Amino acid sequence: MTDNDDDHAFSEGQGFDDPYEGFDLEPPEFEVDPDKVDPVDSRVVTDLLDQRNISADSVEPEKLLDVGLEYMHINRHEQAAETFERVAQHTEEERLLQEAWTNKGAAHAELEEWDAAIGAYKEALNFDEESDHAATAETNLAYALWKSGRSEQALEHAERAVEIDSRFGEGWYNRGFFLLERGLADEAIDAFDNAVRLGFRNADVLEEKARALEEVGEFDRAEELAEEVDEMREEAEQQLLE
Repeated sequence: MTDNDDDHAFSEGQGFDDPYEGFDLEPPEFEVDPDKVDPVDSRVVTDLLDQRNISADSVEPEKLLDVGLEYMHINRHEQAAETFERVAQHTEEERLLQEAWTNKGAAHAELEEWDAAIGAYKEALNFDEESDHAATAETNLAYALWKSGRSEQALEHAERAVEIDSRFGEGWYNRGFFLLERGLADEAIDAFDNAVRLGFRNADVLEEKARALEEVGEFDRAEELAEEVDEMREEAEQQLLE
């Protein structure tokens, strides 16, 4: 969690194995004719999504949720927020309601509409307080509160996220970040280590752990991590160029 970190966890929905990989700009139900349009033209995708989003007499909330997720992937966050709200209006299933409100919060967060994001995450937590969506809502709520200047409340919700799901790597990362913000570097290091053990290992995590190591005087270890962070970011930039 850094000032440059603008990723906000949202759900997989019904049609995706991983919300960050494998997004198909031409889902089969869109029936794009490649002879008439470029199938990778994002404007075509948004037009098709808009058509899908026009309400029919009978709304299928699960499919509408997927439309919202597709909006998220092409950075149409205002439309995504509106779509997730419609999902909540058209279902009484608590799990789907929680998923929709959590995703709505993520859409508002991408727009830096922190009050709206906080409200959506809190709405999500009115349902099942022990589900995986609840853990995501808690950790996202922590970030939104921090961005709003309420860092003490942020730590409380980061703690709650890992209480709900102790195997939530991103939750441990966020917990470590907020602990470090409070000057609790030793506890922060433990949290970052948990995040890495659970597979949430990236340059941001290692950078924050290096900062915590500096705080406790372990300068050699901090320098080693900082060098690894630089290498990881250089490799990522090189991949983008290729």
